[in-house]
Order: sequence, then C-alpha cells, then structure tokens
Amino acid sequence: MIKLKNSRLPDSKGHFGAFGGRYVPETLMKALDELSASYRNYKNDKNFKEELTGLLRTYAGRPTPVYEAKNLTAWFKRARIFLKREDLCHTGAHKINNTLAQGLLAKKLGKMRIVAETGAGQHGVASATAACVFGLKCVVYMGEEDIHRQALNVYKMKLLGAEVRPVFSGSRTLKDATNEAIRDWVTNVETTHYLLGSAVGPHPYPMMVRDFQSIIGRETRSFFQKKKTSPDYLVACVGGGSNAIGFFHPFLNDPKVKMIGVEAAGSGLSKKHAASLTKGRPGILHGMKSYLLQNKDGQVELAHSISAGLDYPSVGPEHSYLKTSGRVKYETATDQDALEGFKRLTRLEGIMPALEPAHAIGFLKRLMPRTRPSESVVVCLSGRGDKDIDTVRKYIQ
Repeated sequence: MIKLKNSRLPDSKGHFGAFGGRYVPETLMKALDELSASYRNYKNDKNFKEELTGLLRTYAGRPTPVYEAKNLTAWFKRARIFLKREDLCHTGAHKINNTLAQGLLAKKLGKMRIVAETGAGQHGVASATAACVFGLKCVVYMGEEDIHRQALNVYKMKLLGAEVRPVFSGSRTLKDATNEAIRDWVTNVETTHYLLGSAVGPHPYPMMVRDFQSIIGRETRSFFQKKKTSPDYLVACVGGGSNAIGFFHPFLNDPKVKMIGVEAAGSGLSKKHAASLTKGRPGILHGMKSYLLQNKDGQVELAHSISAGLDYPSVGPEHSYLKTSGRVKYETATDQDALEGFKRLTRLEGIMPALEPAHAIGFLKRLMPRTRPSESVVVCLSGRGDKDIDTVRKYIQ
C-alpha cells in the first residue's frame, strides 16, 4: 500500500502537489487573504472550537453512528459492511458540518451576508439553516435544471428564509451556480462571505472544508479504535469531494486502510458522465487547478449524473493529488448502478440513501467479490434520499 510522502498539505500557497492554488481576480485576493488569516487564528482558538463543538453535538446531532449493515453483508456474503450515518445529521447530510463552521467564521469576520451554490440542494438547505442560527442573510444560487429535480429542497430553503436565485446559463447545474456565486462575491466582497459547499475552489477553501468535514473520518476512526481494529476499506462518492476527503483524511497515514472514491459515470464513460478524475485532465476552474472535464481546446465539457450533487465537471484538488500519488483509488458507478444501490439498501436495510452515496453502494457489487469475510468495508452514507424520491420514482416502480 502506498504511503504519502507528504500528508501535511496544502503548502502555504494552497498547493496539493501540482494541484490547488489560487486562480482568481485580484479583487478577491484581499478577501482570501483575510479568510486564510482568520481561519488560521480561529481553528486553534479555544472559544471558537468549543462553540462549534457544542453546535455540532446539540444542534447537528453529532456524533453520527457507524452502523453494521448485516442484511447487506449477508446479501454479498463477503466482508462486513458498515455505514457511516451522515444521513442522520440535522438537514439530512454531511453538509451541516461545514456550514455551521463557516457560518460561525463569517459572523466572527463581521460578514452578515452569505452566498452559497448548490446542486442537490443539501448544501443550500444547510447554508440557509446556518444563516438562521447566526442571524445571517442568505442567498443561494442554483441551476434551473437542479431547481426542477430538487423542488423539495428549494422549498425548504425558502421556508428557512433564504433567497434562491435560479441560474439559466450553461448546463443550468452546479458548475453554473458556482460561477454566479463567485460573481456575487466579487461584487459584494466587503459585506459577504462565500460559503463554499465542497472541498474545491481557491485556497483556503479546499483545506478549510476538508478540516471541517474531517470529523466524519475522526468519528469513524474512533469507532474502530474502540474495537482495537481498523477498517480495511473506506468507500465514498466523489463529486466535488467534501464527504470523501473528510472521511479519508484521518486515515491517510494508515497504510493498512484502502480507500476508494466513486465518481459518477452517468450514462456511461463513452457517453455523458461526471467522472473528472477518470476521464479528465488537469485544468483550471473556479479558482483551482485540478482534474477537469474539457475538450481538446480546453473548454469545459458538460457533466452529467442522475445525482445533482455529483453533476460537476471538476473535483477537489486534494483528490487530484491523492489520485496521482496512488494513495486513493478512484472508480466509477453509472446512473443505473446508483439506482440499483438505492433499491438494494432500501429493501435490505430500510435506509433510503441520497443518490450521491447510492453510487458508492452501487459500486459494492464490484468491490465485494474481492473482499474476505474477515475484512470490513465502511461506506460513507453522506445523505438521505428524501430529496431524490421524485427522481427515483421515474425509474423504480
């Protein structure tokens, strides 16, 4: 198993090896410098950590359990399967870990307005929720396509007091919502904090979001340490990649633990997909250098996934570094795999996963035959499936 030569990344300029950095207009540099300095200060501040820990415990519902999926294990007849139950967090996904932390940071900075982007709507709901907690004004940008397929989450955001601004450009999905959120931030940088939802974008966001989401991996690690063992495999879906990097990061220096990130293969890798690590090449988008779906002229290609949260043409720069270093393996699952995973987990365990982690569940049919009964596989169940019922109903009767 490959061990990282340098796990203390990013460097001072936000690089994960050849990836990451800052590729933004000069007008944003001051805000990013301010955010970097504030994060360095507050992440080790006793009062900040105590307030955030208290909110995560009493408001978000942490720690979330690690559940042994015995029926799913019996179905495959191989390794024991465990689920890290981020779907049990308040608002139904891991996103609340990051939004509470960034919301608290925004308040400390005196930025009483936040803007956010969302695809599946979970980050939008979590951002609007955090805005309520901290008394912030919240504007959420969301592609028109995603507004239609995530109508329930749009309604939730509005109930929470957020303004949802539809985006009609490009593919009308997550990439375009991110573009508009950045434009808003550039215009209102003095009063507004950009509450970025994934481990993407310019430094310090990939590092900061990873750190806030690493509670997922730390709790998982603690669960197995109490049993005086460690998991053999960690499996998580990867779009931008915040749930996966938070899940993986505390285990990166443990060479015994194998890690697999599952990208969205959409209609197939020869057709429409969102598998940037599998089929893309290094490029620059949204202020970072990372793997990117692009044509021969360097123009960004449209991504596709049945899951709005994986429908993104790039990926967090640390995932790009972990791919090139060989520490994490990246595989794919199609829309059909995800639907099969959704149905299997629902029928066997009575747990309806969001379509994003359903990709990781769907991938198990290829992983499990390679495992032994003495081994353990932990899947990050990053969100629940309420938001996707209308989509699923079109395919599963």
